[in-house]
Amino acid sequence: MKRGVLYDVLYGFVPITEWEEEIINSPFFQRLRWIKQLSFANYIFPGAEHNRFGHTIGVMHSMEQMLRALGLAVTEKELFDPKATSAQAMLHKSLRISALMHDIGTFPFSHTVEYGYIRHGHDTRRAAKHSKDLVNNHEHLGAFIIKNTRYEGGITRILEKYGFDVQMISKIIKGESPYAVANQLMHSDLDADRMDYLMRDAHYTGIKYGQFDRDYILANLETFELGRGQLGFGVRENAMRAVEDFLIARFNWYSQVIKNPGSAKFDVLSSKISEIFLQEDLIYQFHDLLSMVEEGDERFFWFNDVYFINRCQEVRHLGLTDDPVTNQLIEMLLYRKAPKTVHHPEFAHKILESTGSETERAKRIKRIKAIVSDMEAVIEKHGTDQAWILADIPNKDITFTASKDKLMKKARKGPLYHEAEPVKIVTKRGGPKLLIEMENSIVRRLSDYINFVPSVYANDAALKVLKAKKFI
Repeated sequence: MKRGVLYDVLYGFVPITEWEEEIINSPFFQRLRWIKQLSFANYIFPGAEHNRFGHTIGVMHSMEQMLRALGLAVTEKELFDPKATSAQAMLHKSLRISALMHDIGTFPFSHTVEYGYIRHGHDTRRAAKHSKDLVNNHEHLGAFIIKNTRYEGGITRILEKYGFDVQMISKIIKGESPYAVANQLMHSDLDADRMDYLMRDAHYTGIKYGQFDRDYILANLETFELGRGQLGFGVRENAMRAVEDFLIARFNWYSQVIKNPGSAKFDVLSSKISEIFLQEDLIYQFHDLLSMVEEGDERFFWFNDVYFINRCQEVRHLGLTDDPVTNQLIEMLLYRKAPKTVHHPEFAHKILESTGSETERAKRIKRIKAIVSDMEAVIEKHGTDQAWILADIPNKDITFTASKDKLMKKARKGPLYHEAEPVKIVTKRGGPKLLIEMENSIVRRLSDYINFVPSVYANDAALKVLKAKKFI
């Protein structure tokens, strides 16, 4: 049996199967070498040059560690044997592959450019080569790659060559697997993805917030019966503090690094630029990407950070747009010229309660949108065509975990511990219980709060108008 190995900065030697090695060596996967894990965080943290390629290897290894800790793994002999096709072996192998490929559809600069695609939607001005109606995000693009590349070097061909169910792997990645434990391992507050990126991002930025007691958590993972032949997993009660520390570390990590006031500005700039480029048809539309994937068009493999930066340089240098605002946004992004932060009491970053009929968050968003709308009107009336503001009102907030009220609103029939997302505690009596239901859990109290981080940015021309009109 063939066995490969990679050396990872966090875990040391990571063994890989022959089919995983074929996937890794495919041009679809090699594209991830050229996409930064943390977008423009390297503008503030110079060490944050790591990429999605290394992260996905780490997620696969984390999945392996979790499966072995839970007693759901097959022997190494079965794992590396392409002829071992028992149900348990195929689930083990499929979970590793799903972890390896969960980011195969990542956009340039990870989520920042993706947000521009999501806001833009589908281009309707010209006939699309590909008419499939998918949401413009990396999950759907990744699933499309997995299911529609039956040609040399294609992911579908590799998977089917070794007898894998591409539909099943796609469902696991999207959290729609018929196996409850698989959905939990891929999409929950304690999944293989988060178990890797917190430590990896902390390592490369040098910031300590993402560190947690990984080994202790792994040593205390345990399965429990969900009924109807389904399994879930949780953390033993004696390791409850370790998993709380993990959730608190993640909260602080997002607050301090992902939403760092210095680097977040450039993430917002790149999202806005990508949206403008899509409106002016200056970069690949989403349906173009689908057609490239399906047809084996090599240009898809160029769809990475280098492609986006090159387009920014070409648009500005070749004068492909005469809009002064777009050209200034590009210049600021390319040469790290940060926009100014607009200071206003309603734009302050605050810890808010997330409960109630109309939450404080919803009220604040209404007020922020109204203020931004007034500012835009004043700038349009009294400013020049070179004055602009950008509002970044988060769609998702930084949370410790979902509160019990939120879970109950979206829960299906049955006990709350059937939901994939929340962390479960396997109590000393042996039964599962949500972490947020434990009487001595600090996260139970913290789950009712969010870190609401809105930001509004402007250039000097806009600030001059806003100051003159006493807005700020």
